[in-house]
Amino acid sequence: MTLTQLRYLMTIARTGSFNKAAEQLYVSQPSLTNAVKELEKELGITLFYRSGRGVTLTGDGTEFLLYAKQLYGQYEEILERYGKSGSSRKKFGVSTQHYSFAVKAFVDLAKQFDMSQYEFAIRETRTAEVISDVSTMRSEIGVLYLCDFNRKSMEKLLKSAGLEFHHLIECQAYVYLWKGHPLAKEQSICFEQLKEYPCLSFEQGDDSSFYLAEEILSTNEYARTIRANDRATMLNLMVGLGGYTLCSGIICEELNGSDYLTVPFEADEGNQNSTMEIGYVVRKHTILSRIGEMYAEELKRCLGVP
Repeated sequence: MTLTQLRYLMTIARTGSFNKAAEQLYVSQPSLTNAVKELEKELGITLFYRSGRGVTLTGDGTEFLLYAKQLYGQYEEILERYGKSGSSRKKFGVSTQHYSFAVKAFVDLAKQFDMSQYEFAIRETRTAEVISDVSTMRSEIGVLYLCDFNRKSMEKLLKSAGLEFHHLIECQAYVYLWKGHPLAKEQSICFEQLKEYPCLSFEQGDDSSFYLAEEILSTNEYARTIRANDRATMLNLMVGLGGYTLCSGIICEELNGSDYLTVPFEADEGNQNSTMEIGYVVRKHTILSRIGEMYAEELKRCLGVP
């Protein structure tokens, strides 16, 4: 197995065609085909289904591609760090659930570097994609939370993805809403008071699960619910429709503005409050880069963690 074969495999999978892959790689199609056949023979598996419409990965191919991306990504990282070419920009990526403090930490980190020398990326995205991004090394760090309800399932997902969770902070649930909301001046808010207002949550995709929800008490029956894909839309819905969401209570006024606030959620017999444990995930058996370590420290600073 060679790195060249892995690069060929990733390009074919991305383009869905041997012809297109050969054009992008500047090699002949017979050479590309032979390289894949040799790799399949060495591995003892079939990587692609071939048809007149192109090629698609087999089940074995899909699994192997995951490891190929990890291996090739580490190779590229070594070249960037120790290679002779000083022109390549160092990369650092973060994938996170929709947390303004994670963005604030990223902003504070980025300010410390010359952006002409680095390629930074932050992705506020779905829970499953946070896990996938870190597993495939698209991002070095992922930010998410665990609670009593989702812990068992999430830990199973993290383990299968080869990730480990690092604790940052624990917090109780808060109601997050617009400062002009009728309930904004309450000392605490119970579930019964929220019934006439739409509950807002982040869309988790077609294969979404309660365990992947970013909001606590995701299994409750809500009379009105609205799903959104991004934080800006969520904030607009709070103002326009009087919506609310249940969150950690950790918000960044510097980024979100001063028009929003959090009120403690008051538990009752049917709607128990649950401790949210916020942390970051990284690949097992890997050492964080210097930038990764700095970002973890910025997260702690934003959260007030000693």
